[in-house]
Amino acid sequence: MKAEIHPDYKKSIVTCVCGNTFETRSTIGNLKIEICSSCHPFFTGRQKLVDSAGRVERYKKKYAKKNPPEGGSAKQPATA
Repeated sequence: MKAEIHPDYKKSIVTCVCGNTFETRSTIGNLKIEICSSCHPFFTGRQKLVDSAGRVERYKKKYAKKNPPEGGSAKQPATA
C-alpha cells in the first residue's frame, strides 16, 4: 500500500437520540445520529402496518384463491 494516501481512522463514539451509544472507528470523529438499531421499528419489532382505506382486505379479496366446486363439475377425460 502506498503511504500518505489513506485517511486516519480515529476511535469515534456514535450517539443516538434515544440514548444508545457505541464505539466504532471513523474518519470524521464522533457522530450524532437520529435513529439506530435499538430504536428503529424494523429491528425492535414495533413496526406497524398502516392500512389506508381497507387496501389490504381489497387486495386479499381480489386475489383470493377460489375453491373449485365440488361434485365433479370439472370435465373428466372421456374413456373409450
